[in-house]
Amino acid sequence: QVQLVESGGGLVQPGVSLRLSCVASGVTLDYYAIGWLRQAPGKEREGISCISMTDGSTYYADSVKGRFTISTDNRKKTISLQMNSLKPEDTAVYYCATYRFSHCGSGTYYRSSDYLRWGQGTQVTVSS
Repeated sequence: QVQLVESGGGLVQPGVSLRLSCVASGVTLDYYAIGWLRQAPGKEREGISCISMTDGSTYYADSVKGRFTISTDNRKKTISLQMNSLKPEDTAVYYCATYRFSHCGSGTYYRSSDYLRWGQGTQVTVSS
């Protein structure tokens, strides 16, 4: 079974960048779609980005579009989230997870209930 481990979180000031990593093991991700989701204090968990391993297509929530970039390495073992121009409202626990469909274009990548296997999460705090 797939296992996911996130890393790269931390405490940063507004405007700086962070790069989160999600390392997958247990299965080959060639036919998976992987999402990054986050949960801010007092809010529901939300999907913010998704990548389809089959064709490399990517999707972003409006709140992060233009600032965050999701990518995978050639071996499709690490899924990264490059976060630029961080804002205090980006403060959250960030998770990677396997999407229930094989392609993010299925339309519900923003819905946390459509993800199956989760990592343990990594905290990102943006504060001056």
